[in-house]
Order: sequence, then structure tokens, then C-alpha cells
Amino acid sequence: MPQDPAQADRARGPAASAIFSLGAFQLSFAAHDPGHPAADQNRIEETMHEYPASRVGRGILFMLTAVAMFSCMNAVVKLLSADFHSIQIVWARTLGHFLFVMALFVPQSGFAVLRSRQLGAQFSRSILQMCSTALYFTALGYLGLAEATAIGFLSPMIVTLLAVPMLGERIDRNRLAVVCAGFVGVLIVVRPGSAVFHWASLLILCSSTLYATYQVLTRRVAGTDSAQTSAVYSAMVGSVLLSFVVPFFWTTPTRWLDIALLLGLGVFGGLGHYCVATAMSSAPANLMSPFQYFQLLGASLFGYLMFDTLPSGYTWLGASVIVASGLYLGWVESRKRR
Repeated sequence: MPQDPAQADRARGPAASAIFSLGAFQLSFAAHDPGHPAADQNRIEETMHEYPASRVGRGILFMLTAVAMFSCMNAVVKLLSADFHSIQIVWARTLGHFLFVMALFVPQSGFAVLRSRQLGAQFSRSILQMCSTALYFTALGYLGLAEATAIGFLSPMIVTLLAVPMLGERIDRNRLAVVCAGFVGVLIVVRPGSAVFHWASLLILCSSTLYATYQVLTRRVAGTDSAQTSAVYSAMVGSVLLSFVVPFFWTTPTRWLDIALLLGLGVFGGLGHYCVATAMSSAPANLMSPFQYFQLLGASLFGYLMFDTLPSGYTWLGASVIVASGLYLGWVESRKRR
């Protein structure tokens, strides 16, 4: 996925993300949630012959576009981090996303889209999303784009662990082994105790954990609230709260380029999630999900072109372990749903 986000807005991230709205919700849970419409679609229409080649191709195109949007967004965040506090950057990102989803959903559903039967859980989701994004964006000021993206890909595996105590699910040996392998991949990237270890790597891990908790809560409210409502609340609460905080961290942009980049964060994120949602409606989730890992290539490309950095061999090795673990976990889940 791409980690709302996220993956996260993030890879998640995170690849990242993230990030973090309707598209991230569909991507993160289609392979995990037996009660989610996308999961039903997986079970019923998973075979390729039921999907015309034109629809599959359209889905792949939109998923790759989403990956490009998220890669651009993370690169812009890293660029802005040199002059602006992460709180101001997160505020611009969250507010832009909120305005985007409101413009998308209000003309269709009116303000009824704000009605929720689990208001407390929706507020908790939004706060978790806000904190996760703040940690991730802060870390981007210190880490390479590829390193942050690779670590953020751990989020779906953390979801697998959190689903046990929070949703009462069981985890078998295969899934537990895959999760452990994913953590080994992160250790290879981070290399704790070595001279290259950076404390900001821990921020990505914390961000991934918060985002995974956000995903589990998203799954919990899916039984009562629409995906549109969840998408709006995921950005709304954070936008309001950060609007009270951001004046204390405010730096007035002095260049038109900085203004354009700050405004562009919401555009990149909003369009990215829209493209994910479109891709997920065009083809099965287990076919679309692997393409989120192309974000690692995008992060590497932007890291080289904009910051003259390339991932180390350890980063590629660790990322390969994480990606392989994520792909295998998705394959195991899809087989269980057949």
C-alpha cells in the first residue's frame, strides 16, 4: 500500500503512507478484512479472466500514478524541511487533503458525509493519522527518501500483529514468520549499533506503528460508517487541531516556489489517494497492491535527482526482505480468502 498512505502518505510509506484516506483504506484492508467490499471482490472476482485487460491496465496505470504522486510528495516534504517546521508542513498537507475530500464528497452526499456512529473512534483515527504523519515528515528531514520508504513498508505487518489484541484475530505460524522476516529487513536497513544508524529511523518505526493502529481502527468503524465518512474525518480533525498549533511554529514563506510547494502537498496526497481508490475499483486488490512497492524506485530516483543521494547496498537488501515479506503476506491472505 502504498503505506495512507502513507503507507503511509508514506511508503507508508511507508512507502507512506502514509497515508491515508479512502484509497489507503481500500488498499490496506482489501486483503485482510473479510467484511470489506474489496475483500468480497477478491473472493468472488479474483481470477484474471473476470477482469477485462483494459480494466486491469487502467488499474495499473492509476496505481503507478498514485505511486508517482506519493513519491513527489515525500520529496517535496524533504525539500521543505530545510526551511519549515514539520508541524507547518503537516498542517499544509492535512488541510489540503481535507479540502480535497470535501470537494469530492460534499457535492455527492452533502454534509451528511460528516455523520458518524462512532465519533470517538473517528477522532482517534484522525489524531493517530496526524501524529503518524508528523513523525514521518520529521524523519524525512534527516533520512534518505529510500530508507524512510523502505522502513515504512513495515506497516501492513504491524497491522497483522495489532489485529490480534484489537480485533480478536488469530495469527498462524506462517504469518508470524513473515512479520518477523519483515522486522529483520528493517534491522538490515536501520543497522542499530552501527556508525550509520540514525535516531530518526525510530521515528519511522513509531510512525508505522501509529499508522497501523489507525488502519485497525479504520477497519473497526467500517461496519457502521461509510468509507467517505472515514476519509473526511481522517483529515478533518487533524486539520482543525493543527490550525491552533501551527502559529507557534509558523515561518512565513518568502518565495512563490515555497508557497506553491506547500499548496502542492495536499494536491499530491489527495490525487494519490484518488488514484489508489480508482485502481482498486478497476482490478483485484491483490493484483494492485504489489505495485505500491514501486514507490521505493520513485524514492530512489527523487533522492538522486534532488538530493544527490543513492540507497546503500544494505538499504536495497533490507528493502528486498521487507517487500518480499509483504508480497508473501498478501499472497497468503488472498489464498485464505478463496
